[in-house]
Amino acid sequence: MIDQTHPVVQFAGVSKTFGDVKAVNNISFDIRRGEFFSILGPSGCGKTTTLRLLAGFEEPDEDGGEVRLLGEVVNNKRPYERQIGMVFQSYALFPHLSVERNVGFGLEQRNTPKGEIATRVRKALGMVRLAPDTFIRRMPAQLSGGQRQRVALARALVLNPAILLLDEPLGAVDLKVRKEMQLELKALNKQLGMTFVYVTHDQEEALTMSDRIAVMNNGLVAQLGTPAEIYEDPRTAFVAEFIGESNFFGGRTVRRVDGQLELVLSRGDCIRVPDSPTIRQGQDVRIAVRPEWMDVCRPAEVPSGENALPGEIRDVIYLGETMHVMVTLRDGNEVKVALRNEGQLIKPLPWKRGDTAVVAWLPEDCQILEEA
Repeated sequence: MIDQTHPVVQFAGVSKTFGDVKAVNNISFDIRRGEFFSILGPSGCGKTTTLRLLAGFEEPDEDGGEVRLLGEVVNNKRPYERQIGMVFQSYALFPHLSVERNVGFGLEQRNTPKGEIATRVRKALGMVRLAPDTFIRRMPAQLSGGQRQRVALARALVLNPAILLLDEPLGAVDLKVRKEMQLELKALNKQLGMTFVYVTHDQEEALTMSDRIAVMNNGLVAQLGTPAEIYEDPRTAFVAEFIGESNFFGGRTVRRVDGQLELVLSRGDCIRVPDSPTIRQGQDVRIAVRPEWMDVCRPAEVPSGENALPGEIRDVIYLGETMHVMVTLRDGNEVKVALRNEGQLIKPLPWKRGDTAVVAWLPEDCQILEEA
């Protein structure tokens, strides 16, 4: 179990500026002991700078808050003075050293006895599923991309760090290896009980592996939560759009009915959303709805109690596991509905381009968005 009472990492009002650019802007969050914590966001959002501040490769601005490791302020501590290991996207292996020497390099720098180095190197290689007898004498050029990534991981783990930092470590490997490594990293985190801090721009990767995710945008933490919280209850349009796909609607509240808010949309259509004490009558509201929470119906077959917007089928897209039905609404906006593929050769969808249809969904599946 993760100890939620003693954070091993704390960012307290941390900022970092490069010239006129505020790369990290007053961020505050904790990372728990043994947690797999991901920092997710698009290029330039500040995620790598945040990791570098934690690693000690960057220092916060003067009066730019505190970075704490294991309860100690480390703003001015060098990387080697912090109990961390780091795995880079580029692997950063020494091409002229064998796998054994690469993995043991940090131990050599710490003047660890040779016998102990050999034992710990073999153990670290075993952790990342590289058979020591097979790989210790190989050179990096003799390894596949996935094997080089495992060696880089073993080189960090052999130091027994309190915290392992991973900067987009799977970005350079192919899709099949990436999927395998995602599951292995998650299993390794649980097996070792070590805190993993993982930076990625890949939403699926973060959702697959993480206990919690900090979604960053423009140097700020846009939302922090579990994968389910981030995906199913995004706070802003940025999070709803960046994590998965969403359909967006804007309307004005007209009344409260049976614990729900009724909104009128631009063309006069009405929908209902969950009530919220923070929303007043007459307020403009923006909502998001995930495509997989919607359905497409005949006009006379809309389930009772569901929101329903009429339109016309624009396209049906085959994606293997799912079918995307694109519907153009009366106001010209396009909605994407994701339906489970039950076999187009045996049980094809009954929709074709030009059909009149209704997009329907439950009011409780509307996610009310905050202003960004």
